[in-house]
Amino acid sequence: MIIQAAAAAPLFLLLLLLLFVAACNAQLRVGFYSETCPSAEETVRAAVKEAMHEDMSSAARLLRLSFHDCFVQARVNSQGCDASILLEAEGGEAEAPGNAGVGGFEVIGAAKKRVESLCPGVVSCADIVMLAARDAVALSDGPDYELPTGRRDGRISSLALASHLPEVNDPIRVLKAKFHAKGLSEKDLVLLTAAHTLGTAACFLTSKRLYNFSGRGDPDPTISPRFLPRLKSFCPLNSDFVRRIPLDWASEFEFDDHILRNVVTGFAVLASDAQLTEDRKTRQVLESYVGGGHATSSFGADFAEAMVKMGRIGVKTGSQGEIRKICGKVN
Repeated sequence: MIIQAAAAAPLFLLLLLLLFVAACNAQLRVGFYSETCPSAEETVRAAVKEAMHEDMSSAARLLRLSFHDCFVQARVNSQGCDASILLEAEGGEAEAPGNAGVGGFEVIGAAKKRVESLCPGVVSCADIVMLAARDAVALSDGPDYELPTGRRDGRISSLALASHLPEVNDPIRVLKAKFHAKGLSEKDLVLLTAAHTLGTAACFLTSKRLYNFSGRGDPDPTISPRFLPRLKSFCPLNSDFVRRIPLDWASEFEFDDHILRNVVTGFAVLASDAQLTEDRKTRQVLESYVGGGHATSSFGADFAEAMVKMGRIGVKTGSQGEIRKICGKVN
């Protein structure tokens, strides 16, 4: 029996090694398509660059799209960064309607079409969503960073799964809880909120904060007295759904740290952004970047790290999911 066990040991170890290698191969990694589709990342960036040349606001839409795709309820059906947000409804409501104002679908579709012509059935829509967000930041003078790829696409899109996204009027304890549920820290909350340095918001999202914050027809007292009249003039009471307001007045189309200074000084547009000052931990993170009015040089690198971390939420790899031929439909 001892001899048989000894002989079996090398085989057992070999099986373990093979399982370990298979697991490693199934994980996300930088350069995942370097052999199977070497020009994949370059092709996606070209599509993003063209879209931004036509409309600079495309950058904000692509960045927001990645967040909303990753932030569905990852614990249910392993949903997460799997391009479920791109799926069209079939016999019910898909995920996208639960993500009001999300856009950039046409840019992802254009990039996917180009990649498919080069490498059919190789590059996932989920990876294209995350690559496009990375490229949107880089092309807006933000950090350019290496992004691990190898995600596969999900087959399920559900409006119910999009019901736990952070909301503009969530108090800080709720925002923290929603981020913690995805394995994200207070630091990640602050950094990912900084994505609001790009883009705009509909005026109706500011209505409660400007005109009925506590239910007595009053504004949010944390809004700077110098900023409140400007906000009210831009978003008068009962503003329609069409009018939009820049989230970062200083540099709407440039990715920078100015949004964090806005939050600290009472110039935040959204209530959820302003909430970052209401918690000791998130305020400490804010002040670590904008202490003394000057952001630290680590902001860009830390934002990139937070994006990479977010991009791992609920991913499918290996034999999970599929590689969709068209991003809006399962194969």
